[in-house]
Amino acid sequence: MHTGLEDLPGGFERLAAFYAERARGGVSLIVTGGFGINAQALGLAEQAAHSTLCSEAQALQHRVLTEAVHQEGGHIALQMLHVGRYDYATGGVSASAIPSPLSPHVPHELTSAEIEQLIEDYAACAKWARMAGYDGVEIMGSEGYLINQFLAPQTNQRQDQWGGSAAARQKFALAIVQKVREALGPDALIIFRISLLDFVSQGSRFEEVIDLAQALEKAGVSLFNSGIGWHEARIPTVATVVPPAAFSWATRKLREVVSVPVITSNRINTPEIAEAVLARGDADMVSMARPFLADPEFVNKAAEGRSQDINTCIACNQACLDQIFSKQAVSCLVNPRACHETLWPVQTTSQSLRIAVVGAGPAGLACATEAAGRGHQVTLFEAAPQIGGQFDLARRIPGKEEFSETLRYFENLLKKRNVQVRTGERVQAAGLAGFDKVVLATGVRPRMPEIPGLNHAKVKTYIQAIQQPQAIGRRVAIMGAGGIGFDVAEMLSEPAHQGSVDALIRYQQEWGIDVTMTQAGGLTSPVASPSDRDIVMLQRRPGKQGKGLARTTGWIRRTQLERRGVRQLSDVVYERIDDEGLHILVNGESQCLEVDHVVLCAGQESDTDLLAPLQAMGMPVSVIGGAEQAAEIDARRAIEQGMRVALAL
Repeated sequence: MHTGLEDLPGGFERLAAFYAERARGGVSLIVTGGFGINAQALGLAEQAAHSTLCSEAQALQHRVLTEAVHQEGGHIALQMLHVGRYDYATGGVSASAIPSPLSPHVPHELTSAEIEQLIEDYAACAKWARMAGYDGVEIMGSEGYLINQFLAPQTNQRQDQWGGSAAARQKFALAIVQKVREALGPDALIIFRISLLDFVSQGSRFEEVIDLAQALEKAGVSLFNSGIGWHEARIPTVATVVPPAAFSWATRKLREVVSVPVITSNRINTPEIAEAVLARGDADMVSMARPFLADPEFVNKAAEGRSQDINTCIACNQACLDQIFSKQAVSCLVNPRACHETLWPVQTTSQSLRIAVVGAGPAGLACATEAAGRGHQVTLFEAAPQIGGQFDLARRIPGKEEFSETLRYFENLLKKRNVQVRTGERVQAAGLAGFDKVVLATGVRPRMPEIPGLNHAKVKTYIQAIQQPQAIGRRVAIMGAGGIGFDVAEMLSEPAHQGSVDALIRYQQEWGIDVTMTQAGGLTSPVASPSDRDIVMLQRRPGKQGKGLARTTGWIRRTQLERRGVRQLSDVVYERIDDEGLHILVNGESQCLEVDHVVLCAGQESDTDLLAPLQAMGMPVSVIGGAEQAAEIDARRAIEQGMRVALAL
């Protein structure tokens, strides 16, 4: 998985520490993020010196990575990448001059001479990788990157030796593997990441994928790694809505027709899921990226029978994919130290303090467990009868059930580190007098807008709606279209019958995945599931709703609500709520939404009631999480903030 570290000052040393910790944690084979095969391969000219591998000087720079992994008993392969038409800045190059929806520019159509040079560049990159100490290479042939662009009819409309027939479209990939094998010799590892399902119209057909795989095996491929979906595909492949191991069935179909080992990937985040995949014979090996961001000790914990101690990836994408696509270094929402190992080392405290953490939401849990791990005496107070805060609400949203895994992890860690947990107790300032320091992680409360009729029986807060969705009527108006508004809309719009359908089947039908693998690109018509409720989402601002949603998952959420028939109104003025319903003004015209319930998702306010009394007592106080900043509740920021405050104690 690409981390973005190599582009930062001291980045290779940070990347070495990141990889070494995973190898020490039991990972057998690490595959790097994509490194460009030449100076233009990533379309990032200003970063080419760090993001590419095409010289002896760069190879020597990489040795810090390979040596760090080998010292811990692991193996490491370099992923060789050319983005092709995914070059946002210029449009890049491709098999044909057909622009990507991800770039505003038309790519340059490669000449035969340029194609031949690219093949040589792949071989040269492989040679430098061996000089750098890599055990082999992975050739990125999926996800819609350059090699994939040659394979699919949608992006390869040539009629020369490199296009036209399926065999001609495959020639580029085969020539690369042949040249790379010549450059590496017989013993080095060559992994080919092959696109099993493109999920784009005029994508490859599976019979073509089989022909390609068998030809690649003869050309010298050691392992196949499963690629699923192009970056521009409109089917989610790694988000929370995707069921566990949702594509191992496709890997199995490849495994049945080749003799080299086959790796499966995508949404495999527990040892139990991985073991089931192997036991079914779906794959020979399991590849994970984000789960190793979440917990570098994943393999060791699994081997020791300590699955409950694993910090599970919840597939939120917020600190990994969202950040890398925004050109920021990767981290992890549930493990902020990921890719920051050298910046935030954990050291035992020289002076044990008595610490009170008030609030057991994500920020408070992170702070309490980290502080206790360093040797402080920690008491965690929580007014609710259970830990979790906003995460306890989020885990109730369909598709976010795995947020429960984070609470399970923290609950175990609280016990292991002897944190005294006092739930169901709303502590007062006087009750904190005996502590050396207090950390306020008291979170947020719903903001109550000034609208006549807000106390009407029809009105529910988002907390009430999430905790008791069965009490919400058939006709619903949701005031607010931020992240929580979308959460509530997704929960209330889920058709009642969906609970009786297998999650994988439901996902395949809802998103139009061709499980017969007979259609081009693996696509079929989605099956719409209209909501049982009549729901309208409202926002004061003009324009499209959901603009502030996460970069890599926002489109999924908008698509789901559209297919379920959830209506959206923007530029709304709220007038009043009464027995008739919610009265609003839209485009200067008054109308009444005759609804059974109005759900308030109009933002949050920080709960800092304890701050002033504690300051008056002279108590040292830190304020973190939603208590420090309520706007657009951000669990990533909250957990990182909790950890950093604990490290500074």
